[in-house]
Amino acid sequence: MAKKEKRFERVYKEGSDLSTEVNVLVDKSTRIQYLLVKSGYGMGVTPLLDSEGKPLLWRPEPKEPSWDD
Repeated sequence: MAKKEKRFERVYKEGSDLSTEVNVLVDKSTRIQYLLVKSGYGMGVTPLLDSEGKPLLWRPEPKEPSWDD
């Protein structure tokens, strides 16, 4: 049986497992970014929005050129 690919990917993490943790997740199928905050036994998830209220889409930073390119 083929391995199922994960739909969400964490692109940013701040904080530790012992306190408040902030993550940005990306839905790979829509590229929409989500803010995930965990603190103690609670957590919350919300889409990140631009100034017009539209969801922020993930755009990976361009790869830095290397000596091998």
